Amino acid sequence: MRLQKYMALAGIASRRAAEDLIMSGKVKVNNIVVTTLGTKIDPGKDQVTVNGRPVLYREKKVYLLLNKPRGYITSVKDPQERPTVMKLIPDIQERLYPVGRLDVDTEGLLLMTNDGQAAYRITHPRYEVAKKYLVKTRGIPSQEKLKRLESGILLSEGKTAPARIRILERDKANRWARLEVQIHEGKKRQIRRMFELIGHPVSWLKRTQLLFFTLEGLKPGHYRLLTPEEVIRLKRELGLSEKER
Repeated sequence: MRLQKYMALAGIASRRAAEDLIMSGKVKVNNIVVTTLGTKIDPGKDQVTVNGRPVLYREKKVYLLLNKPRGYITSVKDPQERPTVMKLIPDIQERLYPVGRLDVDTEGLLLMTNDGQAAYRITHPRYEVAKKYLVKTRGIPSQEKLKRLESGILLSEGKTAPARIRILERDKANRWARLEVQIHEGKKRQIRRMFELIGHPVSWLKRTQLLFFTLEGLKPGHYRLLTPEEVIRLKRELGLSEKER
């Protein structure tokens, strides 16, 4: 974050007045005078003072659920200038980050936040946060093949954790099957790679649930902010202490 923006958000002065304070040598970052406009700081690490007084600003924590459509990159920026999920939340002022990833062809539930502790616990395998997906495969996997996936299958970076899978619908001509898959990992393109290994590539993939969150009432391309009650429950289920909340 640029220094003058940080000062303005902290209520020290307007951004223009903050620039004047910087150029006049009245601002220090980590006890070093800074006079260069545009200097970037890390609000979580750097200490800023104006005339010897500390500047404190705690960014408001924001949590939202997005129903990601196909064709969007789950990233803040894309070097190839493809559309990212950030284009779907243009009116959100805070700088949010996707929690985990859905590949460009995968749609469905995506949590976005600027709460680093919550994001870490959702994405780290040790916390075993459940995620559910609807999967459409080419052909119908046998029960033997599904048991291989449920017990864990070897990918290039290691064996997957146990999964829960059930067939919801079968095509009478054996051309496809629709399944519900629950995992708690987030390896790159994990579900697609799992089914490729058993000879049934995925033709359609949608995340439908994360913890207790679902897509109910949320149209593709739309988002909603979490309610205060949902944020409290989220942190409770993630095991964050009162101090961390």
